[in-house]
Amino acid sequence: MKLYTALINEGFKVTVDGFLEAYSRAHEKYRVVRYDELREVTNAVWVADALNAVGYKVNPDDERIKTALNVFFKDFIDSLRLRAGAVKLFKQSVAQGKVGLLSNFTYAPVVYYSLNQLGISRYFNTVVVSEEHGWRKPAPQIFRDVLEQLQVKADETIFIGDSPLEDIKGAKKAGLRTVFVRSQFYSLKDLATYNITAEFTAKNLQEVSKIFNQIINEIY
Repeated sequence: MKLYTALINEGFKVTVDGFLEAYSRAHEKYRVVRYDELREVTNAVWVADALNAVGYKVNPDDERIKTALNVFFKDFIDSLRLRAGAVKLFKQSVAQGKVGLLSNFTYAPVVYYSLNQLGISRYFNTVVVSEEHGWRKPAPQIFRDVLEQLQVKADETIFIGDSPLEDIKGAKKAGLRTVFVRSQFYSLKDLATYNITAEFTAKNLQEVSKIFNQIINEIY
């Protein structure tokens, strides 16, 4: 509804029922592409599809769509908080070498704005967002490109993530060493359910910090 209202404010005169139905169809259409083919599709594409389905002729680059998406994601950005231990872990990582961020996100400006707002942009040598890259985790291509940008070898790289499939399975398939960290989305039970193992597991980032030297020594 927030997206619908933002589009109305940008001059698109569509009924709420008509838009929401068209948006739902477009979202499901591209969900198949994103999760089955691992090709990322930006929100702007399915918003444009929905608007075209209700009588407009627009493309995903339309500035009105981008403005509406910025409004749509504002609450999400404002809700973000750093997890306890994040800054300490960033500093430990920077002291050891290069640091990259690999994010599955459908609208890249949100990632960059969020990093700046949280004050952590300076810790990353490279940031790769699936919306800009084209592939999404666990596709090996996106992991390989991060390694190439960082100019590091896979078996000398540690990937920290919370998703059993996208993060741990994807990183392992690309040859990286892995650390699984529990989150509000995934638990150790989820890791076991998918029969996936990581070199290290931790209940939070503070625990990763405590075993950081052990992780480094065992991998290097």
